[in-house]
Amino acid sequence: MMNRIMECVPNFSEGRDKSKIERIVDSFRGKEGVKLLDYSSDADHNRSVVTVAGEPEALKRAVIEAIGRAVALIDLTQHQGQHPRMGAVDVVPFIPIKNVSMEEAVTLSREVAQTVGEQFLLPVFLYEKSASAPHRENLAAVRKGEFEGLTEKMKLPEWKSDFGPAGRHATAGAVAIGARMPLVAYNVNLGTDDLEIATAIAKKVRHVGGGLRYCKAMGVALEERGITQVSMNLTDYTRTAIYRAHELVRIEANRYGVPVVGAEVIGLVPMEALAETAAYYLGLENFSMQQVLEAKLME
Repeated sequence: MMNRIMECVPNFSEGRDKSKIERIVDSFRGKEGVKLLDYSSDADHNRSVVTVAGEPEALKRAVIEAIGRAVALIDLTQHQGQHPRMGAVDVVPFIPIKNVSMEEAVTLSREVAQTVGEQFLLPVFLYEKSASAPHRENLAAVRKGEFEGLTEKMKLPEWKSDFGPAGRHATAGAVAIGARMPLVAYNVNLGTDDLEIATAIAKKVRHVGGGLRYCKAMGVALEERGITQVSMNLTDYTRTAIYRAHELVRIEANRYGVPVVGAEVIGLVPMEALAETAAYYLGLENFSMQQVLEAKLME
């Protein structure tokens, strides 16, 4: 059993080529002190999300190996997908879980960033708790302009890379690395193929559009299914609950006469986030996490 646990949720800009995905994910298999918890790929987003946890030093080595493989395998000049991206490895967040502090997560993220910049000649932007300046904290701001706009963006003094080259990598772009609290990646599917409707709803529910404080959202077309989706990141599920985000999407969809036809969680989700949402929909009175069997067993 690991005494100190750090989690990492790297996002890779490949969701269609299974052989490439498996070669990247293999970086986390069979490593002492590291456990591959989950990985999922989406062809429409053309993106894979990996969830891995481990002892900090062992995790650091595995993440660096995975980044190296992604840089070698993924060519963003040939990449198209619904999800915004600026890098082959788009974002690498470190999350403190057990007996590690946020400060340690920040230190680890900076060590990985320095190694990646030097070893793979990949520009790195530090974000969230690791950010070197306030305007770099928000991932959306760091990623704005995406891969295609990186060359011009990085010429600006305020967007000089924190580590690595001063210009974008020709095929792998750049990567955002940092430390953050756990988030919930939650998507709500809509019974329409009109992307403008999904985008309009996303603008209403996200924080910058006057919506939920800890919600980032965008509209996505799920072309293979002929529907659209409001794709959300809930950056603090204790303050913006899953059920609240779900119901606000439903409320905004009503004005267009569009039904909610499903939802999904990407990657792993804290038990507390699901328990709170279950309690809401079941109308449970005076419910607490102390009534969850698994929570009691882990005390």
